This record gives sequence, structure tokens and C-alpha cells, in this order.
Amino acid sequence: MNELKEIIKAYDAAKESGNACVLATVVHVQGSSYRRPGARMLVLENGLMIGAISGGCLEGDALKKALLTFTEKKSRLVSYDTSDEDDATIGIQLGCEGIIQVLFEYIVSTDLNNPIELLRKAIAKRQLAIIVTLYDLSDKRNNQMGTCFLLDNQGEVNSLISSALLNQLIHHDANQVLLSNLSVFKTYSLENIVTNAFIEYLRPPISLVVVGAGNDAVPLMQMATILGWEVNVVDGRSTHAKKERFISACQVIVSRPELVVDQILIDSRTCFVLMTHNYKYDLQMLKALIDKDVSYIGILGPKKKMQKMLNDIESEKIELSEQQLSKIYGPTGLDIGAETAEEIAISIIAEIQAVFNQKQGTMLKWKKDQIHS
Repeated sequence: MNELKEIIKAYDAAKESGNACVLATVVHVQGSSYRRPGARMLVLENGLMIGAISGGCLEGDALKKALLTFTEKKSRLVSYDTSDEDDATIGIQLGCEGIIQVLFEYIVSTDLNNPIELLRKAIAKRQLAIIVTLYDLSDKRNNQMGTCFLLDNQGEVNSLISSALLNQLIHHDANQVLLSNLSVFKTYSLENIVTNAFIEYLRPPISLVVVGAGNDAVPLMQMATILGWEVNVVDGRSTHAKKERFISACQVIVSRPELVVDQILIDSRTCFVLMTHNYKYDLQMLKALIDKDVSYIGILGPKKKMQKMLNDIESEKIELSEQQLSKIYGPTGLDIGAETAEEIAISIIAEIQAVFNQKQGTMLKWKKDQIHS
């Protein structure tokens, strides 16, 4: 999500300065690759690149293809075979063992529904959204339809597809993706014309609420910001919860714990880390959160602290269900031997990322199958 924000920001600056742009998007991968479908890179006419479609191995050739797209002023699909070790191909010694399809779209800045503008609409609000990109694998040199359809979770549609039947089919499949939470690839065959589609599921960024404005909260907030997460900082102490200490935070809130939930938008992509070092404050915060639609509640400190908190809640005749207990992570973070505030922040960030992606946080070395499903 942070990459998309940077691309949109760079596009706005380029438009202001009169620089033309090409958007490169990974639309399909067969085998392995460094980046997955949905990876994007904006290329400016002056050669500046924002974002990435690989680990750096494809960007040089992608720049050449983008410059050709500037000349032709039409979209084109390019294949990169990173499994080919022939010296004459782009695949030399890349080792990814995959075939990557990259779509290059010339951006017409006067078009209010150009690919960048559709992406802007998709991430403008904290919402789920579906972006559909159409391409033609059978004729890659043909002008590609590209990014042309947007559906948000309120049912609002922006479509540039002229065929009523194709539009209907894509709308149906986009709704299915919205329900399944998984991007898919589709092939449509209408009137002897075959169209490939990447129907992409876009999630809002993780929203992290750091409960505690001590010095150890600073690196946690900074790392979350780098990832493009939304960050709010909460504390009962006005001496600690100051905007100047947490410049990139969306909100810095001074509040009693029981009032916090009414001041922050909480959804299924929201997580909390309790780290005030004030037992009573953290306990009251946990009690306020336990019935909310929160996927992760991290508690900083030893396991006995968490157990004491649970015992205190149960002593008030509040019976916690297995589902409620499953979203409490204490001690918060992965076991990486962290000691410093920065190391602890890394372990917490990694655990939250794993939880939201439904992963165990194990070492990739021990995975028996491929990294990405």
C-alpha cells in the first residue's frame, strides 16, 4: 500500500511539472519471481522510477520498454523469462525460475479514469477494493486494455469496459473476489476474442494502535510507518503523548483507556499493542478491546503479566471465549532474541504481519513448498 501511495504522489508531481508517465504492473507470474502480481513501478519520461517490479534485475530493461511506450503512446505487454539462462536473453543468471508478464501503460493525464486515478480512488478511503487489469497473452504487441475496472466494498463501480457482456462477467467475478479475499486470474472468450484478466484484491493498510507513548513506542511507530501502516498513539499521560514526538502518527490521543475505542476507527485490519508499562491502564484497555472486532491485541511484558490480566478479568465474572483469547498475543512479538527497543519493535511488527497474512512466522529455510502460494 505504501508503494501505491508513493506512486500516486510521484505521478501528481510529474503531472505538475509536465513529465509524462508510464505505469508498469506485474499482471501474471508463472513459477517464481521476486515480486508477485500487483507489483507496480511508475516510470517518468526523465527516467526516474518509483516502486519496483522485481528485486532490481528487471528494472533496467523495463526502463527501455517504458521509454518505447512513451514513443508509441500505447500500452504493451512484455514477457520476462527468468528461467532462461541463454546469454542473449534478459533471464541470464537471475535464478528466479519464472515467467513474468509486465504490462506497460501510457498514462494520459487528462483522462480522469486513467490507471493512476483508478488506483487513487481504490485507496482514497479505508476500504476493500477490486482492481481489474485486462491484457492479451496471445498478442502482446497489440494495444492492451489495461487497468480498466474498479469495484469497492460499497458496490460502487468505475468501468471503462465497452462490452456489456464482458463488463457483466467481470463485475460478477470481482464480487466473488471481494467475498473470497483472494486475487484471481481469469480468461474470457467472447466472439472469438480471448481476454486475460488479473482481478486484484486490494486491502486497506494495517492500522496499528500503539497504547503507550514511552521511548520504546517510537521505533515501533517508525517501522510501521515505513511499511505504510496507519499508526495511532494512545496514552493517559499528556507529558508523553505529544505530536512532536510522533510526527508521522495519524493521531496522538491522550485519553482514559475506556474512552479510546470511541476515538479510533476500528475494523478487521486494526491491531493494538499495549505497552504503557502501567498495569492498570493496560488492563482497562484490554477489557475495552476484548469485545471489539480486532484481530490482534499484543501485550508487552512477560507471560505472567498477561496471565495476571486474564485472571483479573475473570475475577470480575467476565468469561472469555476461545475466540477472544485467540486474538490476545502475550508476550507480543516473535522469538528472535530481541532485547533493545528496536529489536523488540522488529519482532512485534513481524508477528503482526504474520497474523494478518495467516502465517506462522517460521524460517523460510524450513518451508517445504514455495514462498508465495
